[in-house]
Amino acid sequence: MTNDLTKTPVTVITGFLGSGKTTLIRHLMANPQGRRLAILVNEFGTVGVDGQILKGCADESCPAENILELSNGCICCTVADDFIPTLEKLMAMPQKPDHILIETSGLALPKPLLKAFDWPAIRSRITVDGVIALADAEAVAAGRFAPDEAAVQAQREADDSLDHETPLSEVFEDQIACADVVLLTKADLVDRAGLDAARAVIEAEAPRPLPILAVTEGIIDPLVILGVGAAAEDDLAARPSHHDGADDHEHEDFETVVIDLPEIGDPADLVASIERLAREQNILRVKGYVAVSGKPMRLLVQAVGARVRHQYDRAWGSQPRASRLVVIAEHDDVNETAIRGALLGAVPA
Repeated sequence: MTNDLTKTPVTVITGFLGSGKTTLIRHLMANPQGRRLAILVNEFGTVGVDGQILKGCADESCPAENILELSNGCICCTVADDFIPTLEKLMAMPQKPDHILIETSGLALPKPLLKAFDWPAIRSRITVDGVIALADAEAVAAGRFAPDEAAVQAQREADDSLDHETPLSEVFEDQIACADVVLLTKADLVDRAGLDAARAVIEAEAPRPLPILAVTEGIIDPLVILGVGAAAEDDLAARPSHHDGADDHEHEDFETVVIDLPEIGDPADLVASIERLAREQNILRVKGYVAVSGKPMRLLVQAVGARVRHQYDRAWGSQPRASRLVVIAEHDDVNETAIRGALLGAVPA
């Protein structure tokens, strides 16, 4: 199928919570290959942490005004109200972008989003160049997403509390099924055997042969994942979904809690609290900015389960020194009182 070269290409970047989508986009922003980029970020929750990170990397090839956020819900559930008008806003800019990157929420199902590109308002002007699915190599190698019955059974035998596939499994499987390229991220955290195991999981889950590439810190030649020419909106039949035939989907299986904190003393105490929450409250994701007493720079916190990364990213400057963390958990596991209490435990008395 030939691509209509007058259409603006869009790359959809999907993947589970903490798989490295923002890191990949930062790399693409730094290596635009002469393209003028625009970015649409969809946060699940009310605080645009990822959008702030990306705006901090804005430059001539992707100015801050080209980075837009959708924070009112999952992108595939707010097509008419938010997604289509935002795409139209990008296309109406004085300097139209050469390529649009869409970072979906970690909980988004990509296929309903692809269907939106058939809307009359945009279908003649935009094409889905490709869907890039990111999968955390360490998590996949550890068997946290089971691709077949044998793997599910192995998980059941290892964990007496597990007697069914969680909603997270369906999200993961739909993202792989919809992809044109799969990136196994954080490859430096696994050995060769682990990487091979993760690759085998993806191959078993994918409905068709897919390029599966190992990456570290989001570093990959942009030519590999931009310019795919998939026209994915015209190829929906090859991208099966657990939700085919459904009008929509809900995210009642997940809940987001926003925690405002005073300044903390030692970041190590906060890390320990997040690690404990992951073990005791089944927290999936924590991200946000924190003010540390005596430090002029803000602390960026990114946690996936019990794996916590933090770094000082830039000075607070004229911004209020406001600490705010977004916590995402499966709905049945949310105990907001316990979450708040654990995080406040990192605040000096």
